[in-house]
Amino acid sequence: MANMKYSRQRAAIKDYLEHTLDHPTADTVYLQVRKEFPNISLGTVYRNLNLLADMGEAIKISTPDGGDRFDGRVDPHYHVVCRSCGKVYDLSMDEQHSQSITEFANQLFEGTIDSHTTLFYGICKECEDQLEQSQENTSN
Repeated sequence: MANMKYSRQRAAIKDYLEHTLDHPTADTVYLQVRKEFPNISLGTVYRNLNLLADMGEAIKISTPDGGDRFDGRVDPHYHVVCRSCGKVYDLSMDEQHSQSITEFANQLFEGTIDSHTTLFYGICKECEDQLEQSQENTSN
């Protein structure tokens, strides 16, 4: 890809992604970056987020609720989506486990798989605790 012209807005978007663990939607990024750039448009944020993902400087996570999430952490890792609150969490696995998933898939596929992405689904600890607390309150 040819060298891109520097953009202060794109740099602010990338900086926000690199300093949050929340895996924000484009709307959330827009609301945050707008504090520094009041005239930025939502379309500009969407274009820059997708550009950063295309350049490998961010990860775009497509979730089942239809809203894409973005991650500034670009090293290989997995994500867990809480079925209760919808938050997206990082899940780090060592390289051995990640490689074994790809190797297993290659055994089942006629062709060559060289990488993969995976979303895990479950209930986060915070939602489990809230559910447990509400069950305790109901039984009392």
